Amino acid sequence: MKKVAFIFHTAPHGTSSAREGLDAILAASAYSEELAIFFVGEGVLQLLNGQDPSQVLSRDYISAFKLLDLYDIEQRYICEQSLQDWGLGASDLIIDGKIVSPQQIAQQWNEFDQLLTF
Repeated sequence: MKKVAFIFHTAPHGTSSAREGLDAILAASAYSEELAIFFVGEGVLQLLNGQDPSQVLSRDYISAFKLLDLYDIEQRYICEQSLQDWGLGASDLIIDGKIVSPQQIAQQWNEFDQLLTF
């Protein structure tokens, strides 16, 4: 079975990309345990507490990231530099994940057969 990494790098609510990525990783979890999810760049904003997507006439899918636990997706990585760039910390996020440097993320990506970006 291939090891697949899902990389979230876009801001929430501007496009349906992240919502589709979340649906994809949840669906893929039924077929593989070799999955990981990465949040880099603007992608860390996907995890921000207290979002109100109705203000921009968008569907609220952010709370669905909490389903990662239910689907046993335990390999979750959040870019430390991206959090710093946005002035965020772990307490600002709706899920837990391993906060790692960009260099560590690059090393991790080398371990995967497929990288899917959203």
